[in-house]
Amino acid sequence: MIITAGEFKGQKIVAPDEKITRPTLSKVRMAVFNTLQALMDFEEKSFYDMYAGSGIMGLEALSRGFSTLVASEKNPKVAQILKNNYKKFANLREIKFFMGDAVKIASKQNRKFDVVYIDPPYFSGVYETSLEAVKEIAEIVILEHVVDVDFTEWEVLKQKNYGGKTITFLTRREV
Repeated sequence: MIITAGEFKGQKIVAPDEKITRPTLSKVRMAVFNTLQALMDFEEKSFYDMYAGSGIMGLEALSRGFSTLVASEKNPKVAQILKNNYKKFANLREIKFFMGDAVKIASKQNRKFDVVYIDPPYFSGVYETSLEAVKEIAEIVILEHVVDVDFTEWEVLKQKNYGGKTITFLTRREV
């Protein structure tokens, strides 16, 4: 896989076996970051890749100007590939990686994130618990999903379908 834009454009990263992960296509990554750029400036911002998988979303964020990346991944095989990919960029940006259950890791974060990207295994049933885990730490949440998700506590900023999957941009609903 190749980073599509920014400082690291064209850099190749190793992708885990596609039977284990489902990397976000370059067309979708470009659309996600173009939409996000209309909502915020990336400089000095933080990005949390909650279900890192291939790691491409977090690396795209760093390439486009985010200063900090936090990522979590549960699968040990995928985690090793991620660590190796992150090593290429670790001296250029702040990267923190956590191995384990993403919901538990998110609920233990004691900092706020400008963007949280949530793309769990599609039929894992963890969308609502993931949103609950980040509700106090996320400014903007980007959700990649193929199933209906309850957004009761969230305001939908934008939603777009890409070949059977939906990308939804959310922010906390003002109470």
